[in-house]
Amino acid sequence: MTHIWQVWQGVRSGAWLTAARAKSYSLILLVLCTIAYAGWIALSDGLIDRNGKPIGTDFSNVYAAGQLAWQGRAADAYDPILQHDAEKAAFNGREVPFFGWHYPPFFLGIAFIVAALPYALGLALWLLASLAAYLAVIRAILPRPETLLVAAAFPAVFINIGHGQNGFLTAALLGGALHWLDRRPWLAGVLIGLSAYKPQFGVMIPIALVAGGRWNTITAAALTVAGLAAISLVMLGTGVWQAFVDSTHFTQTIVLEQGGTGWEKIQSAFSAARNWGADVATAYAIQLALAIALAVTLAWLWHSDVAFELKAAALAAASLLATPYVLDYDLVVLAIAIAFLARRAFACGLEDYGISLLAVAWLMPLVTRSIAGISGIPLGLIVLLMLYGFILKFALRERENTSLPRAGVAQA
Repeated sequence: MTHIWQVWQGVRSGAWLTAARAKSYSLILLVLCTIAYAGWIALSDGLIDRNGKPIGTDFSNVYAAGQLAWQGRAADAYDPILQHDAEKAAFNGREVPFFGWHYPPFFLGIAFIVAALPYALGLALWLLASLAAYLAVIRAILPRPETLLVAAAFPAVFINIGHGQNGFLTAALLGGALHWLDRRPWLAGVLIGLSAYKPQFGVMIPIALVAGGRWNTITAAALTVAGLAAISLVMLGTGVWQAFVDSTHFTQTIVLEQGGTGWEKIQSAFSAARNWGADVATAYAIQLALAIALAVTLAWLWHSDVAFELKAAALAAASLLATPYVLDYDLVVLAIAIAFLARRAFACGLEDYGISLLAVAWLMPLVTRSIAGISGIPLGLIVLLMLYGFILKFALRERENTSLPRAGVAQA
């Protein structure tokens, strides 16, 4: 019993997670995943893996859309049949699964760049550049010796690499905006505006900025989005925007509401409700109720004088929770919340179980898809809700305890 009590106290205090253990666990996972990915590529048939999917899976839709843009057919990327034909053409006509293109037209700029290279080089450029940006931002938020290793070994990183997805870019833009928010508000606004390529993650950002009175940042973000839209209109014409608007029906009904992506991959309250048998209207109602609760609590938090780390971590977590369409590779954004909370922990500690909760949040992306697929338990959603609740509890406690520093300014 004494041993169990000591273990429990260690979990409560977080004393078990030393810097040495964090580095060791991260290194082990990094090595194992690197070996697994090397084997995955080595066993592939050219650029097609043993499951018949392209290496980098989802990146094939970016590359194909870029190829269509080079051919002057950018609007065709929003037509599922024509987009699928372009994806197959990228692999010399071989049959590959369809990966839809669901992004606003200005994201075709990225697709255009990577499609100028052969597929493998385009994928490598995309992943390495966005990974470097992600690591640089996390290191800027938490400038400690072990940060880069722990951030690189974050399981969501490997999921994002496997899918050739944009989680690194989303995390870099949001994390960079939060890091520079006080010192360079206009730069923060530009980064937020650039993140509009995934508009579903921007629902909570204006609420936080308005509540915090961040008017320069709001202005810069609005001008950036307007500029991106204007450039895309000049370069691609109005037809591509009409094609994008028309394609949203397919995205909403097939990909989201009917679970074409797979309920176990989507980490939202909407997906959990649908997976448990709820109809579409009920699932939307649950998601809306959660979004309203997030909006109210986030506005209170950002209007308060609690530490900036809590505000930043809450916004990162709320951005993931508010949207009905968030995939496990999008959980790279969770690294922002973990980094800001870790910075707060090093500055003045966290509430009981805080360090252990961060460890669970760090590990969660590794197993959430499997657990949801086997049992229907939405572990990702549960952990995100626990983390957000923890932040709110910590913020309330901080306001009651004047002995804790109230760092309202983003620190280096």
